[in-house]
Amino acid sequence: MRQPIDTNALSNYIQHNVPAIKLPLKIKQFSHGQSNPTYEITSSTGRKFVLRKRPPGKVLSKTAHRIDREYKVISALDSTNVPVPKTYGYCDDAAVIGTPFYIMEEIILYKKIDPWFPDMAADERTAIWKEVIHTLAKLHAVSIPSLNLTSWIRPTPFYPRQLHSLTTISTAQSTSTNPSTSQPVGHLPHHSSLLTFFHASPAQPAPRNALVHGDFKLNNLVFHRTEPRVIGILDWKMSTVGHPLSDVVYLLTPFLWASPSPALPLLTELALVGDIGVWREKFRPGAVPGLPRLETCKGWYEEAVGWEVEEREFEWATAFGAWRTAVVMQGIAARVVGGSASGVEARKFAGQAVPYALWAHERARRITEGDSGRCKL
Repeated sequence: MRQPIDTNALSNYIQHNVPAIKLPLKIKQFSHGQSNPTYEITSSTGRKFVLRKRPPGKVLSKTAHRIDREYKVISALDSTNVPVPKTYGYCDDAAVIGTPFYIMEEIILYKKIDPWFPDMAADERTAIWKEVIHTLAKLHAVSIPSLNLTSWIRPTPFYPRQLHSLTTISTAQSTSTNPSTSQPVGHLPHHSSLLTFFHASPAQPAPRNALVHGDFKLNNLVFHRTEPRVIGILDWKMSTVGHPLSDVVYLLTPFLWASPSPALPLLTELALVGDIGVWREKFRPGAVPGLPRLETCKGWYEEAVGWEVEEREFEWATAFGAWRTAVVMQGIAARVVGGSASGVEARKFAGQAVPYALWAHERARRITEGDSGRCKL
């Protein structure tokens, strides 16, 4: 395991607190989970569970490692039509295995899901994407008071709040330094101009509250083995009460990277790293039979939630979402140079910070020029 845990200490805790898990245990760490180490626990009966814990050492972003928040929202959603795994307890005592953790049921063996679903027929691709959109709409329709999460509602609107928080986080991450080279991670490209845009643009979406996941993507969804149906939503560390557009644009990112608009050119070769280059190919309209178009997905969402997504607000939310993703990737880069994240996957994600920042700037530039006809970032 990359980050071993004390099996004896965990077994002692489980024996006294989680009777559903029978000793002795077998434990292995999943390869995924860059923010919060994630482990599979197999009980003596063969039943499998998942343990998620806060990473060891100093963390630059407290919001990215709030596993207590994950546990609270998953437990609260158990009584709704939003599909979530069953939880088996939260431990805030760092003395047990080094950091706080929680345990939940395992509802699938983790594997990478390609968002164009290459193994499906065309009609199945359409059906599964419609199901994903409707699952997100179910989440956004949940009554926040019914979940006893009213304490999550803040007087400051979501996007200004996020802007303040992410600016603070990004600034801290930029100072993380490689001890071997003394080279800091540094600010994201167009740092100052993007902050100016997000603070001042009149295209910022009007306030709207919903329970948002914060990392709603296909690899955080569990699908039924034989039906186009979502049976579980995972990884709730970024969940909050906020603007539902933030989840929508994040989910639709593959479609947005493949936008045919001539005003959004291929930025640089940097934009072809990792998944981005594949998305630009696969999500071009008509490239893969059965993949819905961006406008179709937006239409499904609007129909399910009962409100229309205003185009300028969608564009602003897309720019903000790209910058937010850049900050998240910058955080992985900071952990790589600090030694708390390693491996091919971590370095791949870290390498996407710059392309996402450039993409955010390009989107912001388009909005600014459209608003004024002459102002430029």
